[in-house]
Amino acid sequence: MPKIGNIILPDFPLLLAPMEDVSDPPFRRLCKLHGADLMYSEFISSEGLIRDAMKSKMKLDIFDYERPVGIQIFGGDEDAMEMSSRIVDAVQPDLVDINFGCPVKKVVCKGAGAGVLKDVDLMVRLTKAVIKGTNLPVTVKTRLGWDESSINIDEVAERLQDIGVQALTVHARTRAQMYKGHSDWSHIARVKNNPRITMPIFGNGDIDSPEKALEYRNKFGLDGMMIGRAAIGYPWIFNEIKHYFKTGEHLPQPTMADRIEAARNHLTWSMDWKGERVGIVEMRRHYTNYFKGIPNFKEHRLKLVTLESADTLFKTLNEIQEVYANFQFA
Repeated sequence: MPKIGNIILPDFPLLLAPMEDVSDPPFRRLCKLHGADLMYSEFISSEGLIRDAMKSKMKLDIFDYERPVGIQIFGGDEDAMEMSSRIVDAVQPDLVDINFGCPVKKVVCKGAGAGVLKDVDLMVRLTKAVIKGTNLPVTVKTRLGWDESSINIDEVAERLQDIGVQALTVHARTRAQMYKGHSDWSHIARVKNNPRITMPIFGNGDIDSPEKALEYRNKFGLDGMMIGRAAIGYPWIFNEIKHYFKTGEHLPQPTMADRIEAARNHLTWSMDWKGERVGIVEMRRHYTNYFKGIPNFKEHRLKLVTLESADTLFKTLNEIQEVYANFQFA
């Protein structure tokens, strides 16, 4: 069983990836309900935290039913990272995670996220600063390297472990690949097989079915895996994978009633956390994912993304359930 500080995870845990504008408390609650073993907040800017920016502070919200849960921070300045680590420590999540993997230009340009992959010495200094600012376990999420010619995850893993990092998640692409092309988990397996490495190593990238999850578990021999995009609009994937691991069989597909219930809960919890207006608006991006592959759905989707009141939205969800009561997902 992988151990991070005092957190004892189940055998081969399934982690929910920290995704900006997705991995908020309402979404995490759904994923926990459907089998996620360890979850992370959206990534939070260290500069935003120390400036007391409202959006950054709000992302610090965690709830006991989510535990174990980590808060992820990013930044390129040592002092800001240490100060933000102290702020996170006061909230008392179960761990602090550092993002050295985000490939997005606006983050990389600030010398943060995957930008740090070009300077491992800086990565070590930033990590030391975070460790100095907290008594919580510190973990890291990163990528294989900057590009194909500079894959340095072996050095990164050893150096991070040497200074006290307690687990490492690796997205099996380079920064140059962004989210395109093939993810190559063989590099992560090599890190795991390094006799010097004793911390848990988790893989991330392209896990989108129970079959692939089992194949990668058996082939690469890691301590667990992190799931991101495949869980958006489909939180059932965690329990589906676990069931497949145990039995080699598929759970029945979530029915229309299951999807309606998930969307209804997601909307309710979103309004509870963000307030009715913001909760309704920010939920709009999720409906397409919950109701993917349903014929003649355009009229209903249009309603879901334009209606302004909770009552009319819940009424529309009930109507959808009635219209598609007998619909069978392929």
